[in-house]
Amino acid sequence: MPATVGRRADRLAHVQRLARRIDRRTVVRAGIVGLVAYAAWVAVGLFGRPYNFFDMKIYHGAVVWWASGRELYEFISPGTTLGFTYPPFAGLLMLPMARIPIGVAGLLNAAASIAALTVVLAGLLRPIVDRLGWPLWFTVGVAVPLAVAIEPGRETLGYGQVNLLLFALIMADLIGLRWRSRRGTRLDPAAGPLHRFVYSGAWAGAGIGLATAIKLTPALFIVYLVITRQWRVAATAIGTTIGVTIGSFGLVGPEARAYFGGVLWQTERVGAADMTPNQSLAGLLARLYDSIETPGLLWLAFSVLMLALGLSRAANSRADGDELTAFTLVGLTANVISPISWTHHLVWVIPAIIVLADAAVRRREASRGLAQRATPPSSYGGLPGVNGLRPPIWYPALTGLRHGVAAVVLYLLFLVSPIWPYEHQLPEVSHYQDGLFGALMENSLALALIVLVAALPWRPGAEPTFYTDRAGRPTLTTARRTTIRR
Repeated sequence: MPATVGRRADRLAHVQRLARRIDRRTVVRAGIVGLVAYAAWVAVGLFGRPYNFFDMKIYHGAVVWWASGRELYEFISPGTTLGFTYPPFAGLLMLPMARIPIGVAGLLNAAASIAALTVVLAGLLRPIVDRLGWPLWFTVGVAVPLAVAIEPGRETLGYGQVNLLLFALIMADLIGLRWRSRRGTRLDPAAGPLHRFVYSGAWAGAGIGLATAIKLTPALFIVYLVITRQWRVAATAIGTTIGVTIGSFGLVGPEARAYFGGVLWQTERVGAADMTPNQSLAGLLARLYDSIETPGLLWLAFSVLMLALGLSRAANSRADGDELTAFTLVGLTANVISPISWTHHLVWVIPAIIVLADAAVRRREASRGLAQRATPPSSYGGLPGVNGLRPPIWYPALTGLRHGVAAVVLYLLFLVSPIWPYEHQLPEVSHYQDGLFGALMENSLALALIVLVAALPWRPGAEPTFYTDRAGRPTLTTARRTTIRR
């Protein structure tokens, strides 16, 4: 009996020691993560639509049809006019799911998408939380359910789409560029060749190449890489795309010829341009003209304008040392100029919200620094003091307020997604059925994308990915020196 009592006392003491080690703040943070996850679940129920893996059913039916010996692009989903619209390489990647039930395929896709989103957000938020001193697990734990709850996240998961997986492939190249710009700083000389290769970032560009081979719109990132003279990364992306595409011709030649010889140009296979979930510039113009088809010349003119604006702003963002905003601007531009951008394609609002929120915090921090260093204005009409710095025009607590408000408004817009109460479809119902306000709401997400391309701020010096020389300095052949703006 005394031995038993002694063991119980030892166990109790051990539990007490563990309890003391657990920081009370950790418990509170874990509770916050749980509450945010529950709130996200409720929000999906309130603002989302009925989800039954609709798109996954088309993919699953197509690969089952294909596996039975028939032509992939001849498949039409029962009860619809929709078929498989991705390149044959995507079909090859999806082919294994022909052996599993559709429900299991949808759940596996959702789990993989959430896991990919978690990894991506950890990579994107790491520099921010390190600067602010926040726990990474807590920040990511809050960010993931918040991202899943908004329109692109919940639509991707609910319909069984692949947008978050493609998003992860592209963002992997951003992480690779960061590692490549810091080559040698984190490599253990005793590490194996695979470890050195991964952390060298030499593979950067492969993610964009794979994403382009799966879905053509990421090709705009290759254009961006060429414009910003990131030649090696661009060559890797192009080589990956071409290599995978040629490989698909070798493996499934009839399907590859059918796709690139005809299916690629059959835009009617996707849907009508004026459909409400098409929140691209083409969809916006079609609805404004109350037409099933987009006015071609007008769309072309505005698309060229948006393309030039988006790529030039992305290039300037990179030159000022903010590659995350540069990638975000390219992704948003692709959403705007694509003939069809369904709401589940708009995943690039996730990093846009991150950029806006971080810009607000950075401006507030900079304002506090200026307030501490500035001297009172001189008696000569409020001119700067002796150290040449003006006190902030705004109170430090309010500096960055507009960026913070923009981040919150953008998040709420894509959380509520006001397009659905005003969804209309020609020729049955005019897009002006609910007046000007209804038309504005039906096009609200497309308008937000255009505003972001034109006005999303970048953060000079935030996350430079310049290739460096042996002294660790940015090479002037690839980017101008980072300009730190107040």
